[in-house]
Amino acid sequence: MTLPHIFRAMKTGEVIREFIAKDGRRVILRTLKWEDLDDLLDYINSLVEEGANIIRTEKVSRMEEIEWLSRVLATQEKGEIFTVAAEVDGHLVANSEIMRRPGYSRHVGVIGIAIKKGFRGVGIGTEMMKALEEHARKVGLKVLTLSVFASNQTAMNLYRKMGFVETGRIPKKFFKDGDYIDEILMTKILE
Repeated sequence: MTLPHIFRAMKTGEVIREFIAKDGRRVILRTLKWEDLDDLLDYINSLVEEGANIIRTEKVSRMEEIEWLSRVLATQEKGEIFTVAAEVDGHLVANSEIMRRPGYSRHVGVIGIAIKKGFRGVGIGTEMMKALEEHARKVGLKVLTLSVFASNQTAMNLYRKMGFVETGRIPKKFFKDGDYIDEILMTKILE
């Protein structure tokens, strides 16, 4: 079987689905759009300020965010990346993506996901992961991978619930708040 070369190109702001979070708030899952710029800037900088378990440690400037969003929207429209953003009350509160690996690993999708403080634990992450997996299956991916800070038990519990298993560990990959933290690699084989 030949794998599709790219994901189906998604329009910016294309709605994937809507649902009611456990706290009663209405959530729209959709692809990113240019109008998300200010919310994305607030979102990423709030994660940095919080010291969330993400790779970035320094705040992002508006110009950096413009450049990043321009690249993502261009690759999204070409079908090279699939984004799932969560919108609550007209504001972006979470973002995720899945990217197909190149070459002999073209059957593998790499997932990234982060949720703004105040919106975790209400089902947004679960719904985003479901949307990413549904898309991965549609485009013929066979393996999904992600990495997570070993100290982020909440995220690891979500990933395990979604069928991911630990398949690797990089000891002391991160140095945060005076401690070394392992990076956990997790994988899900799509049947």
